[in-house]
Parts: sequence; C-alpha cells; structure tokens
Amino acid sequence: MKWLAIIFCLLVFNSCRKNDTNSATNVVNVPLSGEISTLDPANSYDTISASVIYQCYEQLYEYHYLKRPYTLKPLLAESLPKISKDGKTYTIKIKKNIVYHDDPAFEGKKRFLKAQDFITQIKRLAFLPTNSNGWWLFDGKIKGINEFREKVGKDFSKFKSMDIPGLSAPDDHTLVIELSEPYPQMLYTLAMSFTSPMPLEVVDKYENLLNDKIIGTGPFMLDKWLKLSNLKLKRFPDYREAFYPSQGDRLANSRNLLKDAGKKIPFIDGVHYQIIKESQTRWLNFRSKNIDYLVIPKDNYASAISSSGQLTEDLKKDNVKLQVFPTLTYWWLSFNMKDPLLGKNLNLRKAIAHAVDVEKYIEVFTNNIGQRANSIYPPGIPGYNPSAQLPYSHDLSKAKEYLRKAGFPEGKGLPELTYDVRGSSATNRQQAEFITNELSKIGIKVKVVLNTFPGFLKKSRNGKLQFWQDGWAMDYPDAENSLQLLVTKNHSPGPNATFYSNPKFDKLFDRMKFLQDGQEKKNLMIKMEEIIHNDLPWIMQYYARNYILYHDHLKNYRHSDLIYNNMKYLKLGTK
Repeated sequence: MKWLAIIFCLLVFNSCRKNDTNSATNVVNVPLSGEISTLDPANSYDTISASVIYQCYEQLYEYHYLKRPYTLKPLLAESLPKISKDGKTYTIKIKKNIVYHDDPAFEGKKRFLKAQDFITQIKRLAFLPTNSNGWWLFDGKIKGINEFREKVGKDFSKFKSMDIPGLSAPDDHTLVIELSEPYPQMLYTLAMSFTSPMPLEVVDKYENLLNDKIIGTGPFMLDKWLKLSNLKLKRFPDYREAFYPSQGDRLANSRNLLKDAGKKIPFIDGVHYQIIKESQTRWLNFRSKNIDYLVIPKDNYASAISSSGQLTEDLKKDNVKLQVFPTLTYWWLSFNMKDPLLGKNLNLRKAIAHAVDVEKYIEVFTNNIGQRANSIYPPGIPGYNPSAQLPYSHDLSKAKEYLRKAGFPEGKGLPELTYDVRGSSATNRQQAEFITNELSKIGIKVKVVLNTFPGFLKKSRNGKLQFWQDGWAMDYPDAENSLQLLVTKNHSPGPNATFYSNPKFDKLFDRMKFLQDGQEKKNLMIKMEEIIHNDLPWIMQYYARNYILYHDHLKNYRHSDLIYNNMKYLKLGTK
C-alpha cells in the first residue's frame, strides 16, 4: 500500500455515550498520527488516507474479513472473473442497483454504478495530470494503455474522448479487460483503492481534481473535512443490503467473531477521524476509556504488558483485551540513488549500514516487539526464507573502514547529509536523533528536516529526499509487491521512491512477475535479493508486529494491515 509509512489508527469515541448501537453517538472516532494526504483513490498510497478512503470507496473485490490466509471475494463484482485460457482476458459481471453517494455532478438524480466507471478510473491512472501513484499497476499490462497515455498527454478533452483498446463494457454490467500478457497479480489490483469506480461526469465537473472529494458507493460518505484537525464520515442512507460474514477461520470462531453472522452492516452510524500526533495523548485517552483500541505506544509498553508477556492486572480489571498480530509491514533506511553523493558512493552507503545499531533501534522504538529484518522480503509471503542473512551488521570498525574507502576518512571532507523525517511527532524526532547519533560515531554529520506527513510524501514523489526511513505495508501477499518498489519503470510518482535502477534486476523482475508461487519463482527471488544487497539502496531494519489493546465493548475487531475497509464490521455495545 502506499508509501508507506505505517500509521497506527486508534478507535476513539465519546466517553459519555451509552455503549449501545442504537445510541445517537454510535460513532467511532479514529485518531490519526498525521494529516490526510488525499481523498482521491487514484493517489492514495499511505495508510492514513487508506483508512478513510476504503470506508467510502469500494472495489470489484475485497479480502474476506475473517479468513486467513487472505482470500479474495466479490464486492462490487457478482462473482470472481471469467479468465481466458491464455490468462489475458478477464470478463467480470458487475452487481446491479449500486448507488453512488449524492453529488452535484449528478444534478439531483441517483447515479447507479456502471461498468464504464471502472474504465474511467483506470484511464485516470494512465492520465498524466492525475500523477497517479497507481499507474505502475497497469503500465504495459492492458492492451493499448501506454499508447493512450502517450497520445492523450495532458489533454483533458482527449482523455474523455479516447478509448483504451483493452478496456470495454459490452453492457452496463459487464467489464472486459484484455491484457498484453498474463498478469497473475491482476485480481489483487482489482481489490485496491486505485481501481475504485469513478463516473465520468464527476471527473468532468471537477476537472479531475478529486483530492478533497469522496464520491463512492461505500457504506460511509464524506460529511466534513477540516484538513489540519479532523474528518467526519456519516452512514450512507442508500447503501445496499450487505451482511456480516457467516464463515471464518479457527481464530474467528475461537474469539467469537461470528456472533453477528448474517446481520446487516454497517453497525455504526459514522466515523470521526482526529489528528492526534502524540502517542502519550492516545494512551491517556485509552486509559480514560475514550479510545476503544490502540497499538501499544513504546513508552507505555511496561504499563500494559507484564514481564511474562501478559496484560497487567490494572488493564484486566478494566476489561481490556489484548491481541498480538504479525503484520505485512516492514521498515528500512532508504537512499536516493539519484543523489550525486549517496547514490553514487556504494562504500558510503556500506559505512552507514554498518554504523547503525538496528538491534538498539528496535529495542528503543518498538520495545523489542519489532522483529529484526533478515531479508528484503517480509515473513508471511511465499518464498520468504527465515534463515536468510543480511550482508551487513552493526560494526563500527567496518563502518569506519568503508568510510575511508568512500574517500572520507573519519568523515573528513564529507558534506552534511540530510535526513528527512516523515512526521513531526516526538517519536519522529527521537528516531531522527538516534540515526544522527549513530552516524556521528564514525564522523558523519546529519541535518534533520522535519515534515508533515503529506509534505514528506510530496518530497518523496518529487525525488527531493536524500536519506530517510521508509517502509511498506504490503498491498497483497506476493513477492512481486515487494520487488516492484525497486523496478526502474516504477520511479516516483510510482512506488520506487529510491529511484533505484539496475537493468539486470529489471530483467529478472519481468520474468518473475509472470510466475506462480514455486521453486522457479523462489530462485529468482534469491537472485534479485543478491543484486539489491550488492547495490544497497536499502538498509533493512525490522518487520512490524502489533500488540493491540481494546476495550471489551468494541465488538468484531480483528486487526489486519491488508484489510482497510473494516469499519463496516465494527460494533459498539455491551452485548
């Protein structure tokens, strides 16, 4: 998903409300650790904006809320697609009588979902002025899409009038996608916010500028957005009949997550997002029962978890529950490979890799909850090797030797490096100070630049970063989703924020992306990882694991860093 940045969301609601789903205050409040960057599904690629967008926009497919391994199921589609024998043609039937949220673009009439709306949105991903983070999904993959992108250029009238040969709608409820070549990950892309349907009349009325609007088909619609403080969603009154899952895996059954099986959703009346950057504020709100759940802040870990790894007695007395989840999120230190200093000096990057004490970083900033990374692939995807090893570790003597080889013995003659921080919270500042202190031990000076999260993302997309912490929340459980972060053609505004480029890596990627899971794919994954280790655009840090607290009156909660459209399943109450 996303550049990432994994941003933890907490559910908050008014402490004076009754714990009753019929209450007038049946609204979930969600503090966010940074500002919302966009509401446009064509450009949402971070977990903050995703936490809003997926409540309002829907896609053809979604992940089953209560099944692991992750399983896709129809959402706006009637069924899974019919795929031709050569794997190049997808025929998808669309559900009928799906209504969009009201908008002036519809001139007071109800607007129903059409297959053409998916085509319009994919055209938006290809349209240069959209500057979409999702273009990489279809670049070269749909027949004629690159020619469309080139011929239309920035001409909005051509955008509206020209078709893409590989996209057609034989009728209002049938979508046909013809690919240039087989694309095993295609179904995953149709579950991502990038492919949310968009009516042409909306794009036309707002001249393709949709960063501050939501016109979707989801269970919640935009009520009010004050960009620096909060955003409110309210229940969409014309939302179709949809129901809570009636099946689940072993964990869903053991945790009584099927109690509401078959009941109509959503259960809540709205969602209130509030920007609360400091973790201590969230902790205090949780203890005063104004917050329903939270990822345990590092500074409060000892207050929540005993030495035996269990909840403290104080929290147990308050009917607080604990869930521990592995995630598909991981973190690293990134270099801008276009930078004339860091990007061109491998020994300088090696010096930094050996200078940073990652184990200490994990201890300080995750309370040892984070799992030290041993690979560019995260656990939980096919092909991950738990016995893999990184070619660098904390070793100051080696760091100093590489710095000397880089031409800067003891840091002499080395210009000050710029480390951009992805937010302005106390934790963000402390993380930057840690990196600064580590590098100072070998003579490297670092200037720290604080940013708002949207400001950080803008710098990232424009190639204005030199050195920073980056991370990724997997869009789908496939190694291709990790490796595409390093492919040349995915340079920003695509997901390749490092601007890394290696023709051999690209060639292997073009082979690997067509393969189903198996030994041949694993072998290519190993070769590609070796190339990355040799070129070192990333210094791997850790895989995230979440310890999450929640009050007993929050029902149906199950954490996932892959499923964002979870608000429709949540319920507030004592029963």
